[in-house]
Amino acid sequence: MYQRKIYFRDTDSAGVVYFCNLLSICHEAYEEYLANLKVNLKDFFSNQLIAIPIIHAEIDFFKPLFCGDLINITLNLILINEKVFEIEYHVFKDNDLVAKALTKHICINPQTRKTQEIPLIIKQSFDT
Repeated sequence: MYQRKIYFRDTDSAGVVYFCNLLSICHEAYEEYLANLKVNLKDFFSNQLIAIPIIHAEIDFFKPLFCGDLINITLNLILINEKVFEIEYHVFKDNDLVAKALTKHICINPQTRKTQEIPLIIKQSFDT
């Protein structure tokens, strides 16, 4: 679980969290998840042989989030095939589900741009 406070910079002119900012916060939760797997984030995100770009993202809000709110994000990784996985994010405030997001990732070789298998350290962490 990833915990974070909502900051003023996360909100729009109406004072609520802007949708793309919550997706960015979900990505923070993914980075924290990788760090907890003992993945060296600097090496992971600058790797010349493996890249895992997001190929689809979606988000649904059920309640607004405001500056100062404390949220908890849970992640569920789902293996689609040997090269593709999804991450479901559940965003809670005071134990209430306030948003759900999903990102779909594909593993590629950044030099050739061809798909390849997901690294073992990530594959081992999937909920199957």
